Amino acid sequence: MQSLIDARSQGTLNAELVAVGADRPAAGLARAEAAGIPWFVHRLARGADRAEWDRGLTARVAAYTPDLVISAGFMKLVGAAFLDEFEGRFINTHPALLPRFPGAHAVRDALAAGVSVTGCTIFAVDAGVDTGPIIAQAPVPVQPGDTEATLHERIKQTERRLLVDVVNRWKDAHD
Repeated sequence: MQSLIDARSQGTLNAELVAVGADRPAAGLARAEAAGIPWFVHRLARGADRAEWDRGLTARVAAYTPDLVISAGFMKLVGAAFLDEFEGRFINTHPALLPRFPGAHAVRDALAAGVSVTGCTIFAVDAGVDTGPIIAQAPVPVQPGDTEATLHERIKQTERRLLVDVVNRWKDAHD
């Protein structure tokens, strides 16, 4: 999200940021507020009805009438209501070159596999876990001595640039 805020302030983002949402308090919310972007938290309480949570999240996001919904660091799977409402307009970032290393531990899994190159992917979200159509990817070399933290930071740097590029290309294609 910060990369989009930065690109907007630098005049290199072709899109408007209409809102930032989270499922729990997060640093990104303060960043959104500081940038004058509306924000909200839509929690999933322990033992709550997932379908009801999904319908509520769908309504909250839809209230901002976004052209494109971006999931970056939102670690909850959405349900049918959300996917139906934003079909073809919901993208996610992932710290690996999908389809390799799906799931929440992609960087750790890439290191454990001993790959020499990993990267990041931006894809259209579907009902699977990291299975939607790939929109863009960028490689990131694994360096000798990399830890999960150092590799993940380099992946995030590449991912930030790629996300701005994808949003700009999407906006240009849909204007």
